[in-house]
Amino acid sequence: QVQLVESGGGLVQAGGSLRLSCAASGVTYSFNAMGWYRQGPGKQRELVASITRGGTTDYADAVKGRFTIARDGARNTVWLQMNSLKPEDTAVYYCTSVRWGLLTGPGGDYWGRGTQVTVSS
Repeated sequence: QVQLVESGGGLVQAGGSLRLSCAASGVTYSFNAMGWYRQGPGKQRELVASITRGGTTDYADAVKGRFTIARDGARNTVWLQMNSLKPEDTAVYYCTSVRWGLLTGPGGDYWGRGTQVTVSS
């Protein structure tokens, strides 16, 4: 079975940085798109960033200029570098992917279990 495993979450003070990683296993093909969703307390789940196999990226307005997504398509691995973190970034961050198409709307075909990011003020 396909499995996505996130790592890198934790507690950080406002203004700090974290780097999230996601590695896929149980798959031999390259996902067309991979990315990160997050869900904060009392908030709707939202797409944070995505990247296609061809390198096209998309970011939520709230994180533009602060977060950077990158991937190794051949290895189905994706990273999210988060800088200048704000308390509003506190959420569970989920790695997700789609074999074909784009990461839009409710999300992808496969999901990780999530990693907690907590930003203190």
